[in-house]
Amino acid sequence: MLVPWLEEQGYDLVVSNTLDSYTDSLLMSSVNLIIQTFTMAQITGEQEKGLTTAIKNGAAIAGWHGGLGDAFRNNPEYQFMVGGQWVAHPGGKVKYEVNIVNTVDPITKGLSDFEMNSEQYFMHVDPSIEVLATTKFNGENASWIDGTVMPVVWKKKYGKGNVFYSSLGHSVSDFEVPEAITIMKRGILWAIGDL
Repeated sequence: MLVPWLEEQGYDLVVSNTLDSYTDSLLMSSVNLIIQTFTMAQITGEQEKGLTTAIKNGAAIAGWHGGLGDAFRNNPEYQFMVGGQWVAHPGGKVKYEVNIVNTVDPITKGLSDFEMNSEQYFMHVDPSIEVLATTKFNGENASWIDGTVMPVVWKKKYGKGNVFYSSLGHSVSDFEVPEAITIMKRGILWAIGDL
């Protein structure tokens, strides 16, 4: 979905379906942005080091939902880079509201609160993330989290690199919600330094 859009924006792309790309030092030293969609997997130490070193050195990373926020459950350094880790989505697919909490940031500027019908992510998050949008759990599927406000969209630094994350996007149809796709595209552009 995003490859044609990025090509229209004039970016040169390398599309890979293997984490071994992270061990290609020539490739990793030349990339400006990594968009990762790799869920519930394992990453080797060498692959993780290649990725985290590239971001620390100034490459950017952007992603959504489990492709970035639930990729490598056993890798704390990776989670430190992303700024959070998925732990639950009570009730599975539910209706919930996304609240824009930063209305001046270029990623969320001009957007209003909106509704989603998808997985509402409950995450462990880094307190240093810059939160742009949140959601509030109603406790219907887990009474003990009633009223919990959870970050949905954030940005942060990791070394010299920009990190952008959105928990929206369990399925492609989630990006039919105009605000969800706008946030994702703007987040990618911010990460690479073009917004």
